[in-house]
Amino acid sequence: MRAVICTKYGPPEVLQIKEVSKPTPKAHQVLIKIMATAVNSGDVRIRKLDANGLMKMIMQLILGFSSPRKSILGTVYSGVVESIGNKVTHFKIGDDVFGMTGLNFGTYSEYITVHQKSNIVQMPRNATYQEAAAIIFGGQTAIHFLNKAKISTKKQPEVLIIGGTGSVGSAAIQIAKYYKVSLTSVCSSEGEDLVRSLGVTNRILYDKEDFTKHTQKYDIIFDAVGKYHRKMCKRLLNKNGVYLSVKVGYASETKYQLELLKELFEKGEYKALIDKTFRMEEVVEAHRYVETGRKKGNVILKIR
Repeated sequence: MRAVICTKYGPPEVLQIKEVSKPTPKAHQVLIKIMATAVNSGDVRIRKLDANGLMKMIMQLILGFSSPRKSILGTVYSGVVESIGNKVTHFKIGDDVFGMTGLNFGTYSEYITVHQKSNIVQMPRNATYQEAAAIIFGGQTAIHFLNKAKISTKKQPEVLIIGGTGSVGSAAIQIAKYYKVSLTSVCSSEGEDLVRSLGVTNRILYDKEDFTKHTQKYDIIFDAVGKYHRKMCKRLLNKNGVYLSVKVGYASETKYQLELLKELFEKGEYKALIDKTFRMEEVVEAHRYVETGRKKGNVILKIR
C-alpha cells in the first residue's frame, strides 16, 4: 500500500510517498480502507518539530529525536471497514467509519488497523468521507476545551472565541452555539463572512480594533489559535471567568467527542467547513498551505 512517510523533521518536502506493507488486523482489530484524512496545524507542528527549549526536548522524547518514530503522520480518518479480526463484534465489513488515532498517527496512508474499542464510530449517515474527516480535529479539540470550561453547567454564559475561522475556532463556535451561549468571536475582516455564516452576530475584527481594550466581560474566553495569553485577556474576564488556550494542555480524545459530532452533523447543527482538498500526491502542497496560517476551516487529503 502507499503511505506518506515523514523522513525527518523539516519543511514540507520531507514528506514522501512510499510503498509499505499493508497491515493485517489482529483478533480485536479492524482494517480500514482510508478514503480521506485532514492536514491540520498539529500535523505541521510535528513535521517541523515546532517547539523550543524544554518543550522541544519533551516532543523529541515522545515522538523521536531526528525523525518521528511513527513515520506515517495524520491523526484523523474516514473510510470503510475492509476486514475484521476474529474477535471483532462492534463492526462489520463494509461499515463506513470515522475516528482518531492520537499519538499513534498513521492516517496518511491507504490502510490502517485500529482496535475496535479505540476512538472509532460509525460515520454520520449524511456525511461524505471528506466531510466526516473534516469535522474531527477541530470538533474534538473544541469539545475538550469547552467541556474543560464547564460550559454545560453555566446558564447562558458570555463566551468569546478568539480565531473563529480555523478548524478549531469554527468548530468551537458551533459547539458553543449548541449550549445556547451568548457568543462573540474575534476574526479578521477577510474571515468575517465565514463567521457570520456560522450565525455569530457579535464579531470583533482584530485587524481594525484591539479587542483586549473592550469593556465587555466574558465567562469563558477560548483562544483557538494560541496567539494570546491569559494576562492579555484578564481584564475581559468576569469574576470566576475561565480563560483557555489551545497552546496550554493537550486536547484529549474520546469516543464521546465523535458521537457528539456525529449527532450534531446528522441533525444539521454542525457543518463540515472545507477550505481546500488535495490528493494524496499533493501532500507537500497541502502542508505548505496549512503552514501559511491562511486556511479557513479544514484542509482535506483525499487518499482515494
